[in-house]
Amino acid sequence: MSTSTPQPPASAGHRRSLQAAIFDVDGVLVASPHERAWREALAGFADAAGFTTAFYQANVAGKRRMDGARAALEQLGVADADSRATEYAAAKQALIERLIEAGSFDAFPDAERLAVALKAAGMRLALASSSRNAAAMLRRLMLPDGRTLLSIFDADLSGREVPRGKPDPAIFLLAAEALGVAPDRCLVVEDAPAGILAARAGGMAALGIARLGDEALLQAAGADLVVTSLDQVDSAAIPTGVLRARPDTETPAPP
Repeated sequence: MSTSTPQPPASAGHRRSLQAAIFDVDGVLVASPHERAWREALAGFADAAGFTTAFYQANVAGKRRMDGARAALEQLGVADADSRATEYAAAKQALIERLIEAGSFDAFPDAERLAVALKAAGMRLALASSSRNAAAMLRRLMLPDGRTLLSIFDADLSGREVPRGKPDPAIFLLAAEALGVAPDRCLVVEDAPAGILAARAGGMAALGIARLGDEALLQAAGADLVVTSLDQVDSAAIPTGVLRARPDTETPAPP
């Protein structure tokens, strides 16, 4: 991490005001069991030893279920990856449903605080995860004031069928439309390079949260700002169109 005072990207201060924030779920709002489910579901398909966190972030995170299944099997050298992807995806889904039912997930407190702060500032909020399981998790997570985490979001596009998954911007553009906000007035909060690429392709501001030491990947994908905790973000500046770290925090230095 950089020990110097963090500076916002050159472009950050020149954006128009931001009226909406679009959040990915897995790895951003929720410490979910998706990675575990994908790894454990590999039994009978491939050696799970190669399915590391870095592998998950690079090949599966942020993608639609079938796209992620196919990419994982291909990268792990499964010869008939295309034909086996459906079976692998189904095995993963059965496992994730059991893990969610068992409550094997939790909210990231820093993400809760950012979402609540942006909502209080008058920004509209949307969920835009490739996962169809997002709402089931957020409905069970409670904020300190007794509301569910799901209830503070104005739109939920998670799992919505789109022609192409991330890094195509389709799901983010649908979220902007659902909120009634122009894409260039939207901020996307993402933890996966595919999501950052999708945000930039849609003309949106992109905030990368690097919880897994993958700062360089998010920066390379084009994030306007990368942080290792969302508490590092100056949330009060976001509605003005400025993405910057709070002056009392450190953020990853650009490569």
